[in-house]
Amino acid sequence: MPPEHDLLTTGLTTQAAAERLAADGPNELAAAQSRRLGSMIWKVLTEPMLLLLFACGAVYLLLGDPHEAIVLLCFVLIIVIISIIQEHKTERALDALRDLSSPRASVIRNGQQISIAGRDIVQGDLMLLTEGIRIPADGVLLTGINLSADESLLTGESLAVTKIPADPVPQQMGAAGGEGTPFVFSGALIVQGTGLARVLATGNRTAIGQIGQALAATHSEPTRVQSEMQHVVKMIAIASLSVACLLALGYGVSRHDWLNGILAGITFAMALIPEELPVILTLFLGIGAWRIARQHVLTRRIPAIEMLGETTVLCTDKTGTLTQNKMAVAQLFADDASHTCGDPCAELPETFHEVLEYAILASQRKPFDPMELAIQEYSHACLTQKEHWHDSWELVEEYPLSKELLAMSRVWQSTDHAHFVIASKGAPEAIADLCHLSVGQTAALMTEVNRMAGQGLRVLGVARALFMPESSHPSGENNHDLPPIQHDFVFELVGLIAFADPVRAGVPAAIRDCRSAGIRVIMITGDYPATARHIAAQCGIDSPGGTLTGHALTQMDDAELLQRLQDTHIFCRVSPEQKLRLVQVLQQAGETVAMTGDGVNDAPALQAAHIGIAMGKRGTDVARESAALVLLEDDFNSIVTTIRAGRRIFDNLRKTISFIIAVHIPVIGMSLIPVIAGWPLVLMPVHIMVLQLVIDPTCSLVFEAEPEEPDVMQKPPRASGASLFERAVLLTGLFRGSALLLTVLAVYWMALQQFDAGEARALAFTTMVLGNLGLIFIHRSQSASLWHSLRLPNPALWWVVGTGMAVLLLALTVPGLSQLFYFGRPQWHNVLSGAAAALACIVLLALSKTLRDRLTARSSVR
Repeated sequence: MPPEHDLLTTGLTTQAAAERLAADGPNELAAAQSRRLGSMIWKVLTEPMLLLLFACGAVYLLLGDPHEAIVLLCFVLIIVIISIIQEHKTERALDALRDLSSPRASVIRNGQQISIAGRDIVQGDLMLLTEGIRIPADGVLLTGINLSADESLLTGESLAVTKIPADPVPQQMGAAGGEGTPFVFSGALIVQGTGLARVLATGNRTAIGQIGQALAATHSEPTRVQSEMQHVVKMIAIASLSVACLLALGYGVSRHDWLNGILAGITFAMALIPEELPVILTLFLGIGAWRIARQHVLTRRIPAIEMLGETTVLCTDKTGTLTQNKMAVAQLFADDASHTCGDPCAELPETFHEVLEYAILASQRKPFDPMELAIQEYSHACLTQKEHWHDSWELVEEYPLSKELLAMSRVWQSTDHAHFVIASKGAPEAIADLCHLSVGQTAALMTEVNRMAGQGLRVLGVARALFMPESSHPSGENNHDLPPIQHDFVFELVGLIAFADPVRAGVPAAIRDCRSAGIRVIMITGDYPATARHIAAQCGIDSPGGTLTGHALTQMDDAELLQRLQDTHIFCRVSPEQKLRLVQVLQQAGETVAMTGDGVNDAPALQAAHIGIAMGKRGTDVARESAALVLLEDDFNSIVTTIRAGRRIFDNLRKTISFIIAVHIPVIGMSLIPVIAGWPLVLMPVHIMVLQLVIDPTCSLVFEAEPEEPDVMQKPPRASGASLFERAVLLTGLFRGSALLLTVLAVYWMALQQFDAGEARALAFTTMVLGNLGLIFIHRSQSASLWHSLRLPNPALWWVVGTGMAVLLLALTVPGLSQLFYFGRPQWHNVLSGAAAALACIVLLALSKTLRDRLTARSSVR
């Protein structure tokens, strides 16, 4: 190994770099183990839900109806494609993380500066760091001039941090974040200065690599509703096929009519098999994703939509989520007076003009640093007088930040070349030192600084000095008379300038909406406690238990942490691993957790949460790839929109399931009872197909498009164990379906006493179709009356009703169709009697619903 001083000038040799690259591997995250396409397709195709769809398609083929079989197979294809896409989510997140961690790198090798691919950098390389580059690997700073790095992707801190060369040089990396450290990290952005750093870690050994490993170890599980739907469909399918076989066997043995026995069994199986269930779940979530996209929210994991209504805790990052991740001038202080900066177009008192004037002179003309950008932006809006701008002045010297003095000064030569103007900005205590303030003056200044810091503001001091050189030249080239250090200038204090990361517009209102919906909002940030408390107060996040730091969190076990989580809603100085732990502890306590964020440091928590929500514009690729939802406009209000949409979808799914039960009861009953009673068969496969013309579009289009209930955001989140098939839903559907079954059965029995089987079948089927159409209106709203349901807008509803009525009318009047339906030619007054029976049944069901609602309201008042 070459001596230490040689490595600082020559770097590694080409041969040594190649050997280390072969030993350690490339500077990138290892790709996730990919699976073959065939194995993924087989896994998807063996799901019980898809096997049921295949079985339904086979039944339709056996019945000679390839059209329905093709429709079902199309649904199978859509579900297969969606499921395979889901299998790639984690791999895509790791791909994005790997791309971010491997930019181009400038290094010194063999004594020469060269540019190499970031993946080829190795431990021991010397990296050249300049403004605007993203650091390719973790390392330690050896030399640096005025170097600052934005590490918000790793730490969540909104402010760039100063980097100081190491002395002595450590051999191991420290933690990200904090002022005045010598460590630089892969993925961080250099916002100011230049430097030379030695690489200490590459690939998975970097801080960003550790996040990648945590992300790879986190797997998404099927949602509870998905699992529940699969289980119910599987059980019903097995039961229906078993009963259908027994029915066919019994009919054939008892009546020696095997053909009609098989027909009765197939009809019963078609009546009972709930082929709508897997379809409606896919359609509701898919169309729900489309509706949410119209509100500028991209859905990346469709099943997460149905969990939105369960959300009980919203864990939100601060920087870039609640705030804009953009520094803005918040307050100015000069001549013992302070000014709160609101509207930049408002007139700024003359007292504070010099603070901005010298802050500009102490900054880069084309800055990268967020605070310098904020100074420039605010000054352009407020300083309209030309005398405050010195575009013609020439920069002749810079005094960078150092570990001993956290202040920087820039020396300017005026246009008359008679003197130098020195502008300085930095930590207030450093500026007080430069200005040689007395103990009393320093104490008074720090009182003001502490007041601002208590409001969560970052404070810089601003000072100025004049210097008259012993000799000057008209060319302005002579600056050799300048003192070697900043302390040799005679500075005077100009004032203080304080910065804030502004809260996003609409965030307080969105948090109020969350609170009214029973959702706790928890802030998890890498920033300092004072800043976190101030931002939380602005947003309306209350925390009776105060704040909890990452350091304190490490001292707690999960039981203690869970206890603190009951009333602590502000967590600060938190590492990525601790964010993930907080999410997991909340999940273990039975909470349904939504997590928002925008940085690499948020990716594991976004992946692990039930609903990960990433910011689209400012969010990193890693955050977006790890999240289930992406806010394309970075609008926090969109979270409330998605939660409202999730609740609406779940409510409508319950309405749909209740409707499915209700309409299947008369179909099942009229398929089974005539066989048992020895009556002529009522329903044939063609009748089931026509009923599906009403049932299928009603489930997939009408109920999906129903608006949310008026009080959807005033109700608490549904319980995490709440089922789509809960007792109330099942009993409601069973009661309404049984009422319609009794009505149809009565019509059929009375018709058989007077007419032949064909005419009686026509009257019973008419009653059943009209009753099913009436059930749609009964189920449209959980609280509205039948009359109100008739007036609710829903264009798809009237298309379904019109289509159903038209098919029924054609089947009753067109001779060829009547023969296809096994109908006789009933008299119109008998048809109207069947319609009146269906209407009477629906009106009675509506009255029972109104009575139930009134009784419920009275009991709640009591």
